[in-house]
Amino acid sequence: MSAQPDHAPVTPYAPAPGAPAELLAQLRADKRASTWVPAFERDWAAALEESRRTFSLAALYEAVQEWQGRIASAPAVDAFVASGYDDSEFIDVAELRGRRR
Repeated sequence: MSAQPDHAPVTPYAPAPGAPAELLAQLRADKRASTWVPAFERDWAAALEESRRTFSLAALYEAVQEWQGRIASAPAVDAFVASGYDDSEFIDVAELRGRRR
């Protein structure tokens, strides 16, 4: 019997070293650049600060992964909005919060 584990440990997602720069270039080329680039820069700055504080790259990895997901899902969101689907029956949570005050 071996003392070695019978499964490989799951390694955390680690983007390529150039992923943040590539991501920023994609964001700058997108039609939402005026809002997405500053938001990414804020998220990235916060992740850098967290990384410096904790000596962990996890926050940086998460920031890259989140923004990659946003870029990947943007065409589906655009298609949904362009479809003219009536979502007026959905509950506006912000409106509900305003009524409670």
